[in-house]
Amino acid sequence: MPKSKRDKKVSLTKTDKKGLALKQKIVEDVRNCVEKYSSLYVFTFRNMRNERMKEVRDEWKPSRFFFGKNKVIGVGLGRNKEEEVADDLHKLSKCLKGQCALLFTDCDKSEVVEWFDNYSFEDFARSGCTVDQTISLPEGPLKQFAHSIEPYLRQLGMPTKLDRGVVTLIKDYEVCKSGSVLTPEQAKILELLGHRLATFKLDLRAAWIKGVGFERLDGKSDDLDENMDEVEDE
Repeated sequence: MPKSKRDKKVSLTKTDKKGLALKQKIVEDVRNCVEKYSSLYVFTFRNMRNERMKEVRDEWKPSRFFFGKNKVIGVGLGRNKEEEVADDLHKLSKCLKGQCALLFTDCDKSEVVEWFDNYSFEDFARSGCTVDQTISLPEGPLKQFAHSIEPYLRQLGMPTKLDRGVVTLIKDYEVCKSGSVLTPEQAKILELLGHRLATFKLDLRAAWIKGVGFERLDGKSDDLDENMDEVEDE
């Protein structure tokens, strides 16, 4: 039988009564999932889209995805060897850095890895995103737009006019430059033009499997000697 330390009381300081109850529930939910499922994965995400994540959750039922504060989830798993609720889980806790989440599942590791490797979704970039392409438009007509939208395009900053009822750029216009951070106006222009520059992607970082233990999946060092206080609290 795997060892269980679920009854061990762990202090969650600097929390009001309502917040403390929520954190304690998260800790308990994490520990229940450790008992229920045969494996656990830490993954990172890029360009999160809630509607796509809902589809992913539905596709992976009855597995469970778990998003929350890294430090609180780390408490649920165990921040060190003495606190861990199963052998080697404290190693997984140390992988909770930055924007990441958990997947609890009974699926085989090969199935999980293959799905994560193949899954991605192209979507419109939002304001604040850094783009990796330069999008420029030459002077001339923009026949894809109805004439009624021309005032809105000018409002967004595009140098346009109506020429015989056709939306027309009066000079060359650079919508965005590779490596730049999008403004709300640039993001909207790219959407109107149909350019999908963001990719919603989930990347596996590490795994824990009952009877097997911990494994790093992203090719990086384990960093297991770092102090747990350095785990980021996103």
